[in-house]
Amino acid sequence: MFDLSGKVALVTGGNGGIGLAMASGLASAGALVVVAGRNAAKSRQAVDRLRGAGGKAEAIEADVTDEAGVAKLLEEGGRRHGALHIVVNNAGTSIRKPAHQMTLDEWHHVIDTNLTSTFLCCRSAYPWLARQGGKVINIGSMLSIFGAPYAPSYGASKGGVVQFTRSIATAWAADRIQANAVLPGWIDTDLTQRAREQVDGLNERVLARTPAGRWGVPDDLAGIAVFLASPASDFITGAAIPVDGGYSIA
Repeated sequence: MFDLSGKVALVTGGNGGIGLAMASGLASAGALVVVAGRNAAKSRQAVDRLRGAGGKAEAIEADVTDEAGVAKLLEEGGRRHGALHIVVNNAGTSIRKPAHQMTLDEWHHVIDTNLTSTFLCCRSAYPWLARQGGKVINIGSMLSIFGAPYAPSYGASKGGVVQFTRSIATAWAADRIQANAVLPGWIDTDLTQRAREQVDGLNERVLARTPAGRWGVPDDLAGIAVFLASPASDFITGAAIPVDGGYSIA
């Protein structure tokens, strides 16, 4: 039910943090994982790690905010293996400023990296996925649900990811494509380590509110990636699933 042998999975931003953890989960379930990212050296290290654990992996350098680059990425990834079955849109960034202090360039940078890249990758992946059915896993955030004074562009982009996911879930269901969003909670990554440096008291507030009593780690996202990529989730589409240690229900 969870076997991904013979499947080809593309993971954007798969060279670190949550993306690499998801890539590791997919590879451990048997998928060949294509890691896409701008940092070629970091992607090579990620591929070495995946292969060292017994997985099948390769890297393609790509800027997922560039329309032509995304089209080339999906065409190359699909053509190399004759198929594409799973797409994980994980590339993301944040600029922590209240709305009244944010420049238009900063706004566009976050929206383009988090939301527009998801649209571009899904649009270019569709012809490959529609050949045999497939899975789209888009990475939202707890800020798809909540507001934060220091994250207007990030929250807007991640809220948009959820609504975009629901849209393609309805549009592509007839093609046997399931599209779902994962909403990570407070996960210990480079991005959130910077947040703890920039937002006073964040660590204490997260621990106090999270029923699990800890920050998440990237590996906490590996299982949900395998589930949503596998036949076990064939009748689940358009869902937005928190992986947050209970933060969103506390």
